[in-house]
Amino acid sequence: MRVAGLPAGMWALFAKSFRSKLTEVLGYGRPTAEEITKKAHGKYRELIGKLPDFEKGDRFQMNIVSCAMLAAFVLNMPKRPNVDELTKYYAAAMMTKPMKWFCRKSGKKKFSDKDVEGMKKTAALNAADRNPYSWNMEFLPYPDGSGYEARFSKCGICTLMGELGLADLVPAMCRLDYTMSETGGATKFVRQYTLASGGPYCDCGYKKRR
Repeated sequence: MRVAGLPAGMWALFAKSFRSKLTEVLGYGRPTAEEITKKAHGKYRELIGKLPDFEKGDRFQMNIVSCAMLAAFVLNMPKRPNVDELTKYYAAAMMTKPMKWFCRKSGKKKFSDKDVEGMKKTAALNAADRNPYSWNMEFLPYPDGSGYEARFSKCGICTLMGELGLADLVPAMCRLDYTMSETGGATKFVRQYTLASGGPYCDCGYKKRR
């Protein structure tokens, strides 16, 4: 995958936040945080460069780029964080003002015809059959019309983090689904299983807020 485009944009948008939360959440001094960020940038470019290009219409490219960014920081931290520490760090780093705006804007379109059609197209694509760093998903509307479930059988984040020896930290990324849904304001996020915790699939349920 080319470093230009989305990966470069993601770094420009989030690097400052990822750096500042090293101090505010994980307690690193500013010089150490600056050094971690500098090394993470190089690792991030390396990881992105090894990823294959995503197919047109694959909506999960941003997910794997975010994963590569978090992994690059973790791999350059002097002390490996545990899941709870990384959960707090990742949520704080990702939920910037622009990201909260994006969640609220997306929330207004949730369950629209365009949203549902996009989910159906994503389910039909089965991109992970050809790209191990993408996702395979089923689209399952709730029979009572209260929302829908996106059920994942393959997860690019699990693949990349497993290759990097960080598989045990994947739940820190999974938890952001709840935060983004709450920020969006239109859905209640529900989940029973995750692939990261050994479940048969990863279910992402979106129920309409009454």
